[in-house]
Amino acid sequence: DKIRKKMSVLIYGTSYWKKVINFDALIEAGAIDRTHLDMVSFADDPVTAFKFLTRGLRKNYGSK
Repeated sequence: DKIRKKMSVLIYGTSYWKKVINFDALIEAGAIDRTHLDMVSFADDPVTAFKFLTRGLRKNYGSK
């Protein structure tokens, strides 16, 4: 219940950020909940990133 608005989180640069961000430690510390990982996605190129962000915006805020 820490996040009220639905959102999509894009992390660009998979290999780098998977080394830098320790999601298990964040969960253990209570900073995030394991269910929050469902909204996180990784991308390594602009086309994939754009598709993810577009899909997330349409899903969470409609396609106006």
